[in-house]
Amino acid sequence: MTQSGRLDAKALAKAWAVFWSGLVVFVGIASRFGWGTRWEALFEDIYPGYNQSASGLVIGGAFAFLDGIVDAYVVARLYNRFAADPES
Repeated sequence: MTQSGRLDAKALAKAWAVFWSGLVVFVGIASRFGWGTRWEALFEDIYPGYNQSASGLVIGGAFAFLDGIVDAYVVARLYNRFAADPES
């Protein structure tokens, strides 16, 4: 974030994409031990090909990375637009 209060949309998108894809992969690994099975089922619905297998984790992680990049970029751009609006 700069002194003007604006977010760097590209930096936030990259950081969130790494975080989100790592979290999705972690949930897949944890679900092998019986933890986070509801989250895993949710991610299986959202990301095609995602499951507990190694290839499923790679596929889910890639989809989550793309999802994270797009979502965080859009949120940062919206934030910057609303923060710049003096009437909000």
